[in-house]
Amino acid sequence: MANIKVGPLNRGLFITGTGTEVGKTYVTALIARQLVAEGVRVGVYKPAASGCHQEGGTLVSDDALVSNDAVALWEAAGRPLSLEAVCPQRFAAPLAPHRAAREEGRRVDAALLRSGYDVWRDAFDFVLVEGAGGLMSPLSDDDYNADLAIDLGLPLVVVAANRLGVINDTLQTVITASVIDSLRPGKELRVAGVVLNDVAPTGDASRATNAAELDERVGPPLLGCVKWAGGIDRAVNWQAL
Repeated sequence: MANIKVGPLNRGLFITGTGTEVGKTYVTALIARQLVAEGVRVGVYKPAASGCHQEGGTLVSDDALVSNDAVALWEAAGRPLSLEAVCPQRFAAPLAPHRAAREEGRRVDAALLRSGYDVWRDAFDFVLVEGAGGLMSPLSDDDYNADLAIDLGLPLVVVAANRLGVINDTLQTVITASVIDSLRPGKELRVAGVVLNDVAPTGDASRATNAAELDERVGPPLLGCVKWAGGIDRAVNWQAL
């Protein structure tokens, strides 16, 4: 495991989700664009991605909500460094990264998951790290997204899909984060807040009440709601989180 420098230099957020296809890339890009508009030098890092497609002989990370998630993050942040730095580990199969790597006779490099963050931390004011899948989705043979977030020393922003079941999904993610210290003694994982995201142009009846339910039932604050293909509905000081 790489030796991560945890402290004041680790200014950023780890964007996770209540599951797959909840719009993490879209929300992360919204945050990046806001920070850039505020004059912040923003780094963006997606440690590993699967389900990638070939583009000019190169595997490019792909997302169901954004045509190309690594490119979307890179563009939102103003094209800092390189796409290779944004997402250094890319795999073709639409499986969890460690399984997708095995399909290619490879393994996810656990040390690179961590050391790939260093260039962003050292050169930028604030770094947005987007995980792959949900908080307890595997990243490598031995790592979950939660492990990486802990080792990078970054608080979580949980992206939740605004649909029936989101209360349960969000509470499960928040509760898991709160008890992680029992699994990793001496470690702590803090949830800075939740972003509720419309993942389709129309939704079920719960869409109208989910925000109020999350405000009432989930400890960490509801930071905002994102309407379909829109922006976050309230002002958020992301750096203060």
